[in-house]
Formats: sequence, structure tokens, C-alpha cells
Amino acid sequence: MNDPAAPPRRRGLALGLILAGQLLVVIDGSIVTLALPAIQRQLGFTPAGLQWIMSAYALTFGGFLLFGGRLADLLGRRTVLVSGACVFTAASLACGLASSPGVLIAARAAEGIGAAMIAPAAMSLIVAMFPEGPERNKALGALGAVGGAGATVGVLAGGVLTTWLSWRWIFLINLPVGALVVAAAGPLLPESRAGLGHRRFDVAGAVTVTAGLSLLVYAVVSTASHGWVCTIGLLTGAAALVAAFIATEAKSAAPLVPLAFFGNRVATAANLAALLLGAVMSPTFVFVPLYLQQVLGYSPARAGLALLVTPAGMIISSWLAQGLVTRVGARLVLVTGILGFAAVQVLFIRLPVTGSYTTHLLPGLVLISAALGLALVADAIASATGVKAAEAGLASGMINASQQTGGAIGLAIAATVAASRSAALLHSGRAHRVALTGGYHAAFAIACALALAAAIAAATLLRSYDS
Repeated sequence: MNDPAAPPRRRGLALGLILAGQLLVVIDGSIVTLALPAIQRQLGFTPAGLQWIMSAYALTFGGFLLFGGRLADLLGRRTVLVSGACVFTAASLACGLASSPGVLIAARAAEGIGAAMIAPAAMSLIVAMFPEGPERNKALGALGAVGGAGATVGVLAGGVLTTWLSWRWIFLINLPVGALVVAAAGPLLPESRAGLGHRRFDVAGAVTVTAGLSLLVYAVVSTASHGWVCTIGLLTGAAALVAAFIATEAKSAAPLVPLAFFGNRVATAANLAALLLGAVMSPTFVFVPLYLQQVLGYSPARAGLALLVTPAGMIISSWLAQGLVTRVGARLVLVTGILGFAAVQVLFIRLPVTGSYTTHLLPGLVLISAALGLALVADAIASATGVKAAEAGLASGMINASQQTGGAIGLAIAATVAASRSAALLHSGRAHRVALTGGYHAAFAIACALALAAAIAAATLLRSYDS
């Protein structure tokens, strides 16, 4: 498929199918946001248990990404993409038919495992199919657009489906798309795997890194329910598992993650930027919809429609970003996008209790669409630069794991700070909507600080990079 003689139409169809699989993964992380109240009422979730509808997905998705990426390298990227789509589609059906909180949470965890197979296989297929340079940049630009716009599309779809049909349809809508990916992958996608000369799998490395990442995500998403003493213990356990993983990889004859991979400074810097960028994106896409509903009084459908400007703008900015990276390099484009996202947070810190969508929210949403299109596309391109064909799945798993882990950490920190600030304002006698808005302001301030840290890291570590 990376043969220049391959028919352009077939290459386009193959890329479209990969993007459809990636869209499933991204949308499902956010589609439940506006459906949570309806799910709570029908299935009887407790307030503490409700967060696990989102957290169960994040936990397995973030924890299994490296495992899924290396599995794609060894067993075949198309094979793992199709297998992941099968798992994801079956789990989506179970979510849509769930009759109790336990069943829904278990099915969401299974969805996360399927997503952890699809996402790295999708990106590694693009790296394997398209040669490094403008052609790959365009394909990765499309993938970045799906990654950024999909989060907002998920919120929109969740609001509309919950209001007009039922919350169950936010999961059942995955079935035809998943079936299409499974059916069309064979005719359209080439099989590719790493030419490692062996099929040995680093079981010890897979177990330690998956357990370490899963425990890390669990620690940060359960902070509010467990308290800081337990959280510190869990974080210590996660650090110990990651240390054991590094020690295992140093001795392994066929490591899951060769430590020499981190000698690629560009890919390493891109992963750090992805970690921080995920930590900025996650609070923004959670607290803006909450502000629309809980402060301005929007219905789920209206809140989703209000955010439609973001994915629409990202399609344009992502298309422009891949061309800009080709001309001026990933560093400048990435830093510009991240700084734009920091500026958005400054605007949102000033959101009033009686805000106007056109005056107070729309300018920030337009800027988000431009900033994220630049940042995500530039970071995806940088993460694949100089990566060996045998490590395409690994590189894809790394960048996805970095963003997912960052998102879980950023949301946990921002949510804790927001809840604390809102509680303090309520205690001081402020009205409910005033207290909520004050908490959201605190969350946006955290996101702004993280964005500035990401910009500094990208500007410093990518200094010598010129695509």
C-alpha cells in the first residue's frame, strides 16, 4: 500500500476506514458526558459510582495501549485493528443493553480494551502505509483532526441521542460503524507487522507496564473517593511497577519497549507534549459542557449543538497544520497551537454566571478549534518522525498512552480543585450557580498552567528538530 503505484482511490478508502475506527475510540471517551444524569436515573447509580462510567473506559484504555501497540507490531496491524473492533463492538452492545450499574461499568472496561487495540493499530498502519514526508503528514493530519474533533462530536452526539432517543443509543450507534470496520478491513487494508526476526512476546514487560499504567490511572481517577493517603499509596505502587518494567526491559532479549526507543529525542519530546496536552484537553471538554448545562441551563442536545463549531473548525485547522509542518517544522506549529489553547483557558477563566454564548463562549470555542488542529497534528507527526518500521505500533501506543494518561491526570486534578473551590464558595454563602462557576474557573486555571508547561517543554525539547 505504500507503493506509489497503488491506486489513489484505494489508498483514500483505506485511510477513511482507519479514521472510522479511530473515530469510534475517540467519540466513546466523551459521548457519555451529557448522558450521565439519564443513566443515573434509569440504572440507579450512586453519585460516587457514576464517575466510573467514564473512568472504567479510561482505565483500561490507558493501561493497555502499550500492550496493544506492541501486539500490533508482532501479530499484524490489520489483525489487531479488526480484533479490537470486534471487542469494542461487542462491548458497545453490552453497554446499550445493560440493566445494572455493574454490567455497564464492566462493559465500558471491555470497550476500553478494544479501544487500546484499535488506536495504536490505526496510527501504525498509517506509518506503515505512507512514506515519511508530505504524504504521511497529510494522513496523520487527518488522524489528528479525528482525534481532536471526535471529543466534541462525542459530546454533541451524546446530547442529541440522549434527548431525542435514549442514552442507550450512545452505545448502540457504534454497532454499524464497528461492523463496517471489521467487514471492510480485509479488502482495503494491507497486513503489516514488524520485521523483528522473531515472534517472542515480552510477557513480564507487558504485565508490569499494563499494571503500572492501569494503577496510575486508577489512582488519579479515584482520588475524590479514596482520599490522598490512599492515592499516594496507589501512586507509589504504580511507580514501583513502572520501575520494575524498566528493569525488565533492560534485561529482556525481546523487550516490549526497547530502551533505545527513548534515544529518539523527537519522539520522546512529542510524548511528553502529548501527556501535557491530554491533561489540558480533558478538563476543557468536561467543564465547558457542564457550564453550559449547570450554569446557563442548556439541555443536553442544545449543549451539544453549541459545541459543534469546534469539530467543524478543527477539520480546517488540521488540514492547514499538516502543510505548515511540512514547510516550517513541527516545533513551531506545536508550540503555537499549545499557546493558543492556553489563551482559550484565559478566556474561560472569565466566564460569568449570566454569560452569553455568542459573547463569552463562541470566541474561545473557535480558538480551540484552531489551536487543537495545529497542536494535535504537529505532535502526531513528530511522534512518528525517525521511528523504525518495526516500531510503528510501539510509537503509536506510546503517543496514545501519553495522551490518555495525561487526560486522566489532568481531569482528576482539575475536578478535585473545582470541587474544593465550589464547596468553599457554597460554605461562604454564595449561590449554587456562582459556586459552580467559581469551581470551573479554578479548573480552567489549572488547564492554563498545564498548557504553558506543555509549550515550554515542546519549545525546549524540540529545539533541534526540523522536519
